[in-house]
Amino acid sequence: MPDSCSSKALTNCSVGTCPLSCAQVKYLPTLAGNAVYAAVFGLLLIAQLGLGIKYKTFGFMVGMICGLILEVVGYVGRIMLHDNPFDFNNFIIYLVPLTIAPAFLTGALYLCLSHIIIVYGQQISRLSPRTYAITFMTSDFISLVLQGAGGGLAATADDQSASETGRAIMVAGVVFQVVSLLVFTGLWLEFIFRLGRTSESAKDVRFVELRDKKKFTWFQYALGAAVVLIFIRSVYRVAELQQGFDGPIANNEVSFMILEGPMIFLAVLAMTVLHPGVTFGGKWSSAACYSAEG
Repeated sequence: MPDSCSSKALTNCSVGTCPLSCAQVKYLPTLAGNAVYAAVFGLLLIAQLGLGIKYKTFGFMVGMICGLILEVVGYVGRIMLHDNPFDFNNFIIYLVPLTIAPAFLTGALYLCLSHIIIVYGQQISRLSPRTYAITFMTSDFISLVLQGAGGGLAATADDQSASETGRAIMVAGVVFQVVSLLVFTGLWLEFIFRLGRTSESAKDVRFVELRDKKKFTWFQYALGAAVVLIFIRSVYRVAELQQGFDGPIANNEVSFMILEGPMIFLAVLAMTVLHPGVTFGGKWSSAACYSAEG
């Protein structure tokens, strides 16, 4: 790094006095675009909180709320970067929350499959609903720890080597998330295949009316769409972090504004419009793992 871009020199930098080539991101983040993202995620946060309390979908709500809070904080960080793109603290406030937020959201999505399996009949599934929930919530926790630890190391690094180590750990966490999503999708598809070979009489009689409702069918499509959207975003993040904070992807705002915010927004919107509390017709709690297994 040239002397003009040294950490000491950057402490007094502003857009008017230092080149953007010395900034934490090599462009000036759009104020309007990031403000819109922060606002819409804030509105989704309020909606998810209200729906979660109303329908008592507390496990799902916690994952969504934690993820959405981090999304709002991350975009506030990008707004702060617009004001001062040279401040490393602003960069970390943007980077870490937006990197780890989807781990909380996927936790909520994983929980939904357990409820779906119970509605159809847990005897149809290769694994029990509880096993699915525990397995993928654990994988989500591991991913979160890796991403958080990597982000923390990058934030407190005193030299380039430590910063690169932190970035590598973050990459490992996001890769772990991508693999978990792939395995989750594969097992879900396998359950659907088993379901297609199961007669109606072999399914759980308690939820016949729920299974016949179109809203329940659309909920499953929304869940599938949300998983695919978060998967796309996670693959993008792996590519971005793999190249490094100074890489071309990390410094391309257009790709970020298309493959980060909108992917998460559409995923959460789908799970808000077709919220499990609404689509399960008040039977979310009765389709919980503990209800089905004693």
